[in-house]
Amino acid sequence: MGKTAGNRDWTQIYAIYGIQQWQTLVFLLFHAFFFSLLSLLFLIYFDQICFFLDSFFLSGASRFTAGFTGAVTALSAVCLLFAAANFVYSDVPLQYEMAQRMVSSVSDWSCVKTALDLGCGRGILLNAVATQLKKTGSSGRVVGLDRSKRTTLSTLRTAKLEGVQEYVTCREGDVRTLPFGDNYFDVVVSSVFVHTVGKEHGQKSVEAAAERMRVLGEIVRVVKPGGLCVVWDLLHVPEYVRRLQELKMEDIRVSERVTAFMAGSHIVTFRKPSELVAGPREVRLDWR
Repeated sequence: MGKTAGNRDWTQIYAIYGIQQWQTLVFLLFHAFFFSLLSLLFLIYFDQICFFLDSFFLSGASRFTAGFTGAVTALSAVCLLFAAANFVYSDVPLQYEMAQRMVSSVSDWSCVKTALDLGCGRGILLNAVATQLKKTGSSGRVVGLDRSKRTTLSTLRTAKLEGVQEYVTCREGDVRTLPFGDNYFDVVVSSVFVHTVGKEHGQKSVEAAAERMRVLGEIVRVVKPGGLCVVWDLLHVPEYVRRLQELKMEDIRVSERVTAFMAGSHIVTFRKPSELVAGPREVRLDWR
């Protein structure tokens, strides 16, 4: 990931945003250590283990069983360490990089007066948007919406640390019924959030899919005609594309595949037409 991100030092970025869901990282590292220790014990005490297994298996079978079990534990340790490393990379460096890519999808931030970050979380994307507004001298503001008031207070703190607090507003609200009027925002963005909506029903359930589609409908409702939406998400991008086609969105584009949190992810960009026109829309795909 390198020592810097543009002109930023990674230690500074981690100091501001920290690690989200650190419990998951601890869980992965603990089990990686456990399986590493177990595989090391199999290696050191291999003959003794084989001798013990001789009472249950034939001599050749006991050695195979001990060797196979040791190999599986070692492979499990490697996989868990890889998962932990991918989690750390996805949690901050990748999200920071993807936030820069997402804000670059908007050609002119000086014309943006109102922007929305749906599921703002720690504020990595929110602050990237605010930074662009600040760079262009815009008088616009970006609103971060999250389900937790505690999260929004933390997000405001990171905005202050980034020096963009005057461009940021945070609100607590339900993303399935956005507390904004129709055609309100020039730009709507969202980063690895929509897939979490309805997860209490099960990711693959009909109920969860319906709630995710409801969120997309709300995004379309609150963005202005001609406004741009940029959504980076995991797992369900094909169903998003189908729904956006049904809603007759324009210029739907899907980025190349990026692995995040051990899953495939894509950036979907689309524009709300100035006037809704019947008929299918072209979708530009770069599935990899």
